Amino acid sequence: MRRFGFALTAIYALTVSGQALAQETPRVVTVNYALQYMAERLLDGDAEVVFPVPDDVDPSFWRPSIADITAIQSADLIVLNGAGFASWVDRVSLPRSKTVTTAAGLAERFIITETITHSHGDGGEHAHEGLAAYTWLDLTMAAAQAEAMADAITARDLAAPDGVAERLTDLLADFEQLDRDTRTRLANAQGVAMIATHPRYQYLARRYALDINALEWEAGAMPTPAQLDALDTLAAETGAGVIIWEAAPPPEAIAAAAERGLQSAVFPPLAQIAEPRDFVAAFSAGVDAISNAVNMTEDD
Repeated sequence: MRRFGFALTAIYALTVSGQALAQETPRVVTVNYALQYMAERLLDGDAEVVFPVPDDVDPSFWRPSIADITAIQSADLIVLNGAGFASWVDRVSLPRSKTVTTAAGLAERFIITETITHSHGDGGEHAHEGLAAYTWLDLTMAAAQAEAMADAITARDLAAPDGVAERLTDLLADFEQLDRDTRTRLANAQGVAMIATHPRYQYLARRYALDINALEWEAGAMPTPAQLDALDTLAAETGAGVIIWEAAPPPEAIAAAAERGLQSAVFPPLAQIAEPRDFVAAFSAGVDAISNAVNMTEDD
């Protein structure tokens, strides 16, 4: 009987211990997919990495619920982007001791934009904050953000410093290689006027010497007749031969662009996860799409 009681006690102790270990797993929250990818690479399972924005919601303009905010505030590390990305951040009190703004050290490299008010789906009107926010599309800035994140992870003892340092080295090497490849593959795009369906490619354009003008279209939607008129006007003004879609539109939209002499390229700006479901692979696929579209304009 004593042995049975001892066995029950041992099982209970193991169960409680396992529950405690599960509860002690650190949790990291990020405000976009690009940062989620970096965090997962750096932590390699040492912490749960959460990107709480639903797949069908633009994370730039997501409005978290009270429950979402409570969950975010309770995280061990809250990873922000900076440069005005994620408008909800300015309206919520976040614990400074748990928060890292990964682009904070890059302020001198921020691109100033005009403040633009527009709407996204049924989320009402929103205003860009006068800064280009998609900093990670310049891979040298993405590398700096990864370094800031690694420092925050180590400072908060969320993973062993040696392991974080090793994984950071690998991540930076991947970014450096992708940056070199992008420069090579987009060399043919320099001097070619392009139109993007949304103003999110400023850092990509600056880093890789691209001429990209922007419209204000909903990602993945069929443009309205008025929007197509605006496309006609901008194409005539710029002489653009390529249109960059931030999400794959309906075939009818591709056809409408082709009727206007525009070759289409889909390049998701990676604030949300995109196919292929890996930041480096998706970025590379977007680069190839632009390069191929430029080549097709040369063949016309």
